[in-house]
Amino acid sequence: MQSEGNEVEGLFYNPNVHPDQEYRRRLDVARQVAGHLHFPLTDLPYSPDDWDSVTKGLEGEPEGGKRCSICYRLRLHKTWLYSLERGADAFTTTLTVSRNKPAAIVNAIGQDIDAARFLPRDFKKKDGSIRSVELAREWGLYRQHYCGCRYSLEQQNRNSNVEIRNNHKF
Repeated sequence: MQSEGNEVEGLFYNPNVHPDQEYRRRLDVARQVAGHLHFPLTDLPYSPDDWDSVTKGLEGEPEGGKRCSICYRLRLHKTWLYSLERGADAFTTTLTVSRNKPAAIVNAIGQDIDAARFLPRDFKKKDGSIRSVELAREWGLYRQHYCGCRYSLEQQNRNSNVEIRNNHKF
């Protein structure tokens, strides 16, 4: 975004991240990245109840399902509101740098919120996802191993247990 001539301001709003310790790790990484790339970062209060209220009843949804789209919408809507308060010309999200986040869905949600001001991006393109891994290594950053929500963590833990059993390590 900066290389395109944009003035960047970051917002960290991730009420989906569970548990609190993981939230703090990710916030610390966001602060480190903001420092390396020289942009201001605002972090909103950790509010898992915000996420719980919009995803209630979707506990059984698979990773990448309806719950995820609702989560993206919650976070993009908050980003949009923040951008309006700050008088920003546009807003976007770094969600699309993840290989596990479908840019088409994330961008459609952003455009639905405010088509005139949302900057659709797929930060995976042009090896963006690979570059993010390289920078994380170079800068010594913690990298998460699940999307962040409790259901994703539970799924990862179940998958880890299956792999351990399949390798006969109990």
